[in-house]
Amino acid sequence: MQNFGYGVLRVVNPYQVAFREAVSAVSAAPLLQSAQEFDTVADAVADCSLVVGTTSIGHRELQHPLKLLAPGASIIRRTSGNVGLLFGSEKFGLSNDDLSHCHWLMRIPTVDQSRSMNLGQAVAVCLYEIARSQATPTEPKRTRPAPMRDIEQMTQMLLEASRRSGYMNPVVATSTENKVRRMVRRLNLSARDVSVWMGMLRQILWKLGNSK
Repeated sequence: MQNFGYGVLRVVNPYQVAFREAVSAVSAAPLLQSAQEFDTVADAVADCSLVVGTTSIGHRELQHPLKLLAPGASIIRRTSGNVGLLFGSEKFGLSNDDLSHCHWLMRIPTVDQSRSMNLGQAVAVCLYEIARSQATPTEPKRTRPAPMRDIEQMTQMLLEASRRSGYMNPVVATSTENKVRRMVRRLNLSARDVSVWMGMLRQILWKLGNSK
């Protein structure tokens, strides 16, 4: 991160080790000391307008659009607002719940698709690809992307409406929640769109509450 000019490190439920004093982080002690800790992925990416998960694919069935590193990095460079690049552990990668917070996934094209890279090396390769070319100037966007905190609030309201209306089956509630969260993120809603959606959902929830 230090080598390629990135200074915002966020960790979710880190192992209880003194990672802030890691002796191998040459010249990057300030970055580690300023790292922000979060209890959940949702909290860690709340102010991001784009969240990209990383995966080696392996034998899992993916429910997200998947892009190779080069074209994915090009999209990231052109994105306005904060971008969250999400990495999991070397052994298990990102969980399905972690992935449900992502808009799409990105993969480093290794020879063996099921092989996991060393975490530090994977981060370095991804950040190098994002940083190696200057961003192409683009016209200012007319709409501001919605921050993830608003996207998640809207998602929770939609899930609550599903529960109250009887649509959501409690037996598969977790799977349904992840599907709904992925669906909402695929919409790429603007801040204005999310405001309108939340207004409608508030009215729906109010009606459902009064119909009892």
